[in-house]
Amino acid sequence: MSEAGGGPGCGFPVPQRAPWSLVAATAALCLVSATSVWTAGAAPMSREEKQKLGNQVLEMFDHAYGNYMVLNKTKEFEDAVRKVLRDVNLDNDVVVSVFETNIRVLGGLLGGHSLAIMLKEKGEYMQWYNDELLQMAKQLGYKLLPAFNTTSGLPYPRINLKFGIRKPEARTGTETDTCTACAGTLILEFAALSRFTGATIFEEYARKALDFLWEKRQRSSNLVGVTINIHTGDWVRKDSGVGAGIDSYYEYLLKAYVLLGDDSFLERFNTHYDAIMRYISQPPLLLDVHIHKPMLNARTWMDALLAFFPGLQVLKGDIRPAIETHEMLYQVIKKHNFLPEAFTTDFRVHWAQHPLRPEFAESTYFLYKATGDPYYLEVGKTLIENLNKYARVPCGFAAMKDVRTGSHEDRMDSFFLAEMFKYLYLLFADKEDIIFDIEDYIFTTEAHLLPLWLSTTNQSMSKKNTTSEYTELDDSNFDWTCPNTQILFPNDPLYAQSIREPLKNVVDKSCPRGIIRVEESFRSGAKPPLRARDFMATNPEHLEILKKMGVSLIHLKDGRVQLVQHAIQAASSIDAEDGLRFMQEMIELSSQQQKEQQLPPRAVQIVSHPFFGRVVLTAGPAQFGLDLSKHKETRGFVASSKPYNGCSELTNPEAVMGKIALIQRGQCMFAEKARNIQNAGAIGGIVIDDNEGSSSDTAPLFQMAGDGKDTDDIKIPMLFLFSKEGSIILDAIREYEEVEVLLSDKAKDRDPEMENEEQPSSENDSQNQSAEQMTSISQEIDLIDQESLEETSLNSHPESLSPADTDNAASVSPSEQNSNPAENHETTSLDGECTDLDNQLQEQSETEEDSSPNVSWGKKVQPIDSILADWNEDIEAFEMMEKDEL
Repeated sequence: MSEAGGGPGCGFPVPQRAPWSLVAATAALCLVSATSVWTAGAAPMSREEKQKLGNQVLEMFDHAYGNYMVLNKTKEFEDAVRKVLRDVNLDNDVVVSVFETNIRVLGGLLGGHSLAIMLKEKGEYMQWYNDELLQMAKQLGYKLLPAFNTTSGLPYPRINLKFGIRKPEARTGTETDTCTACAGTLILEFAALSRFTGATIFEEYARKALDFLWEKRQRSSNLVGVTINIHTGDWVRKDSGVGAGIDSYYEYLLKAYVLLGDDSFLERFNTHYDAIMRYISQPPLLLDVHIHKPMLNARTWMDALLAFFPGLQVLKGDIRPAIETHEMLYQVIKKHNFLPEAFTTDFRVHWAQHPLRPEFAESTYFLYKATGDPYYLEVGKTLIENLNKYARVPCGFAAMKDVRTGSHEDRMDSFFLAEMFKYLYLLFADKEDIIFDIEDYIFTTEAHLLPLWLSTTNQSMSKKNTTSEYTELDDSNFDWTCPNTQILFPNDPLYAQSIREPLKNVVDKSCPRGIIRVEESFRSGAKPPLRARDFMATNPEHLEILKKMGVSLIHLKDGRVQLVQHAIQAASSIDAEDGLRFMQEMIELSSQQQKEQQLPPRAVQIVSHPFFGRVVLTAGPAQFGLDLSKHKETRGFVASSKPYNGCSELTNPEAVMGKIALIQRGQCMFAEKARNIQNAGAIGGIVIDDNEGSSSDTAPLFQMAGDGKDTDDIKIPMLFLFSKEGSIILDAIREYEEVEVLLSDKAKDRDPEMENEEQPSSENDSQNQSAEQMTSISQEIDLIDQESLEETSLNSHPESLSPADTDNAASVSPSEQNSNPAENHETTSLDGECTDLDNQLQEQSETEEDSSPNVSWGKKVQPIDSILADWNEDIEAFEMMEKDEL
C-alpha cells in the first residue's frame, strides 16, 4: 500500500490512494514527558531558531503534499476529510496487504476520527461531522475480518477488499506464511475500532492473533522468528531481531498496555524485551540471532527499520541503550547522508536504497522528549538539511536509490508524509505551538493518533488472558507504571553525552571489526564460535576450530587454500551447525568485501537551470581515463558529437571543444570513442546506450573496458548511461539548449544561492511542468547482487564451488595473489594490516562484438542447498521490506 506523491507532469504518479493519509492527525506522546531540560553536550537552541526550523519543516511538508494537514493546519484537515468522504471507495476489486491496510488506511481513518471529534468539541471546526470517518473505518474493519478465518487465528497476509479470501475471483487466500509483525501489528487499530463502535469482534480477533504468537514463542529463548505458518504455527524463518518482519510486534505489545490497560501485554513485552537485551542487543548494535541458538548471530548486517527501537526503549524507560544505538545510527547517517536500507556490522553499505524512512526521526523525537538534550535538536536539523540537499525534487521528495551516488527513485511513500514531517515538526514545537495536548494521545506505528481515554470505553476484555501461561514468568523486573523522566537520569547534565562520546568514531574506525560477545555473556562459559571475518589460515588455533566444525583445509597447487565442510566429521551436531554458519559467513563476507575492490558507480548531475543539481543519474565508469574518485569532478556543458557514434574523427570539433561530448554506443571500441572526442577538445564524454528503452531498472550497469591496448593516453573522464537516463539529458537539450552537467564520483551539494540567482523571476506553468518532467530519477545499482560495472551484465551467476559430494567449499588464499580469472573458485586473501579477510572473486573473460573485450566480475558462487536457503533469507527480507514497508 505504498503511495507516491506529486502531481501531473512530475516524475511521480498522482497519489491515487492518498486520501486516508489526509486524515492522519498530529502526533501524541505517552509515557515520557520532558519535565526538565538538560543541556548535555550541546548549546541550548533558542526558541527563535526552533520556530525557524519548525517553519522550515512546514514548508517542506507543503512542498511534498500541499493539501495535507494537521501540522496545525486545521482548515486543510477539514477540507481533506470532505475529500475522503467524497472520493474514497473501499469496495474495490483489489488485493491488499492486511497489515498495510490496517496501519495506513484503518489507522488513518481512526486517527482522523479522533482529531475530528476533538476539533468538534472545541467548537470552531468540524461542526458538521457526524462520525463519517468512523463508519468508513467500521466498513473497512469488516472487510478485513475474513482474513482471520484460520485455525490459528493468524490472518492471511493479503485479502481482496471486494471478494475476500479463497474465492476464485479473490486471487488470494492460498498463502501459508506471514511475518510476525504482519500478524502482531493489529491490536491498536482493531481495539480502538471496537472501543469507538462497541463492536467487540475486532479486538477479539486481534487479541487471538497475539495470543497465538505468544504461545508459539521459543520457550527457552523467549524470542519469536520472522515468518510463521498461519495454519500450523511452525516457524518458517527462525532468525529473530528487532527490524524487518518483527519490529512493530514488539511496539504494539507495549503500546497496547498503554492504550488498553491490560497487564498481560506488559508481561509479554517485558519477557521479550529481556530476551532482546540478553541476545540481540550487542551495544551499540542490534544483531539478528537464531531463536533456538540465540548466542549465534544469524547475519552480519542490520536493516534500517530497527531505527525505531531506541524510541521504543525510551517508552520502556531504558535510556542508556537507546542513546547508544541512536548515536551509532546517527554516525552511519553522517557518513552516508541517509540510513542505508541495510548496513554491515562494520558500517559498510549492504543495501544502498533509502526510501525516506522516518524511524530514526521518530527515535530522535522520543529521546529529546525524554532528555531535553538540545543535541537531539541538532540531529533533527541535520535530517532537515539532508532532505533538502539530496532528496528534494520539483514535485516533492524522492526516495534515494543509492545513498552512495545520490541517485533517486520514482517514489515517495505515505509514511514520509504521515510520520517524517510529523516527528520533525513536533521535535521543534513547544507545547503552546500545538492546538491540543498531545499527552492525551498515543502514536500508532504509522504515527496516527488514538486517544488514551479509549482504555475506559466499552471495555469488555478481561484484564488477564487465561489461555496463556504466566505463572512461569519472572516479573521481578517488570515496571507497572509509566517512567518518570525526573528519575530516569542521574543528577548529571552530562549523562547523555557521556554515553554518546565513546561512539563518536565507531563508524570511521580504522580496520573495523564486528563486535564479538565475550565469554562472560555465554551461559556455558564456552568461547564464542569462530567468525569468518576473524579467520586466519595461518593461525593454528583457528585450524583446530575448523577441524572441530568438520571444515577441512586443502592446499591447492596455485597457492590458494580451499575450505570444505563435511558435517559428519564435526565433533558434534552443534559444531556442525557452527561450521555450516561459518561457511555461509565466508561466502557472505566475500560478497560484501569484494565490492570494495571494484569501481563504484559514478554520478552525472544536471546543474543548470531549471535543475540546479536536483537531477542525479547513476552512471557506469570506465577502466580508462580520468578516475573521478581521485580527481576533482569535471563540470561543463554538453554537446552531441558528429558522427554521433564517435567512431571516426569528429566533423564538429568546434561544437565539443571545452565541453562534455555525448556519444552513442556501438560500432567501435569505447576507448576509440574517447580518443576521438579528446582529440576534438572535449573535456569529458558520456556514452549513451543505443538500445532504445534500456534502463538500469531492468539491466545492471557495466564498466566500459579498454581496447586491449595501452590507454594511458586517454586523460578525460568517460561515463556510461543507459538509454532511459541518457534521454533525460537529450530531452533537456531540446528543451533548454544549454545544459550543464557535473561528472563526479557522487552527487554534490546544491548551491541554494546559485539556484535563487539563476531562477527567472516568473515562469509559466508549462515551463514548471517541463522542469518537473525532466526530473527523471536515476536507477539504483545494488552492488550486492549487481556486483560491478563491466561491459557485459554483472548479475550474479551461480556456479558450483566444486564441493566434495554435497559438502560446502570455499577457497582461501593466504597471500595477496589473485587467482587465474579463468578459474571459478572463491578466493580470499589476508590483509597485512587488518585481520579482516580481503576476498577476491574472479570470473571467466567474456567478449562482446559491440564494444570491446570485457571481463565479467559478478559473483559466481553457488553453495549447497542448505546454505543457499539461508542465503536467500537476505533476499526475502529485502523483498518483505519492499512489499510491506515493515
